Amino acid sequence: MRILKRLQAALALFAFVGTAAAQQLPIPVADALQRAQIPASATGIYVREVGAGPLLLASNESMPFNPASTMKLVTSDAALELLGPSFTWRTQAYVTGAQVGDVLRGDLYIKGSGDPKLVLENFWLFLRRIRARGIREIRGDLVLDRSAFEEMPYDPSQFDGDPMKPYNVGPDALLLNYKALAFRFTPDEARGAVGVTMDPALAAYPVMAPRLAHGECGDWHARLRPVIDTWGARFAGTYSASCGEKVWYVNPYQMTHTQYFHLAFRRLWADLGGTLKGDVKNGAVPDSARLVAQWDSPALAEVIRDINKYSNNVMARQLLLTIAANELNLPANPERGAAVLRTWLGKKGIDAPELSVENGSGLSRTERISPLTMGRMLEAAFQSPVMPEFMASLPLAGLDGTMRMRLVNQTVAGKAHIKTGLLNEVRNIAGYVQAASGKRYVVVFMINHPNSLQGQEAQDALLQWVYEHG
Repeated sequence: MRILKRLQAALALFAFVGTAAAQQLPIPVADALQRAQIPASATGIYVREVGAGPLLLASNESMPFNPASTMKLVTSDAALELLGPSFTWRTQAYVTGAQVGDVLRGDLYIKGSGDPKLVLENFWLFLRRIRARGIREIRGDLVLDRSAFEEMPYDPSQFDGDPMKPYNVGPDALLLNYKALAFRFTPDEARGAVGVTMDPALAAYPVMAPRLAHGECGDWHARLRPVIDTWGARFAGTYSASCGEKVWYVNPYQMTHTQYFHLAFRRLWADLGGTLKGDVKNGAVPDSARLVAQWDSPALAEVIRDINKYSNNVMARQLLLTIAANELNLPANPERGAAVLRTWLGKKGIDAPELSVENGSGLSRTERISPLTMGRMLEAAFQSPVMPEFMASLPLAGLDGTMRMRLVNQTVAGKAHIKTGLLNEVRNIAGYVQAASGKRYVVVFMINHPNSLQGQEAQDALLQWVYEHG
């Protein structure tokens, strides 16, 4: 009995020492946090060898943190497992009425499924397929079926008060070209004018250039004094010659998704020699309609590389809603998407009472996840059949994506697949490190603090430390 008690005491002491060791931050990490004036209490860390290996380091791992863009890991991993890496989005064209020669005496319907990558080049190829069916003139209307996503209010200024930022574009079942406009400004001092071109070109959409000015370039966006709506783009301010040539990417938030689609369609259809006599409106494809063309997006495995390597928020929002639409067979909304993610985690044995999902992209003030939940999900992802596709989507330290400029001269470069997350008062990393020993570790390091911007040194120090000591 005494021997048993001594053994139990020894095991308890071992467990205590192991936990205490796990809580103690490596000296390079602790020193970097001290220099950044970030208290350890504002950080959450979880480091564990994959494959049910030992816990290497943990601190505040059960606390809920704002994940910023590391939330995209949850959304993209769920998508790969639930939809499959070869999943594609379909955009379809239907017609009603009779086709007489090259004239359609009826309506053209375009039905979307939420394709996050229906960029202009792909849309042009899709329209070419419709033209290849011999349709030139449409005497009816263009009807847009966006019923895959629930119609919901969206305020592009809610997140940061800057609705013109492209990352503030809202989701849409027929999202076209990320609903973005690119304006290129070219000063011409010889003419005393500013040239402005817009991409994509829209039908009957005038652009009024700003006046040419001199002096420092400075805050050139504000000096443009832009008004961009359904009637055109007007720059009532000035553009300095010292700015040289610049491109400004804009969310034309005063234009609805339907209006943007309408103007882009008319221009591209006209470029292909087609005409549209009717109007453009929203509506459901009737049962009597005939399918005439279909466009399949790139595979999901390719799409999540764009989402994770370059942290594309608009595409991530589309992905969450796509998961909901396909899993529930209902018009998607963010709440349904969040419910699917929670159920998916639960089936993997991951209880996440702290999880809060607003849009699945991390561009949120309310999303929450703990380092423990994120770490356990990453451990499970590594054992998943779709692990290669998931890993390939993560930025590689020192080489590409949002990690291409970090740790370039460190030995961990090329050995860490890491998703970053950055918001005001938030800086996070999550992913995998292959240590010099050959072992692979899940690494999560979250900082939620006013000084989080200075936290990169500490996070990079942790990645290097795991590489050397794992």
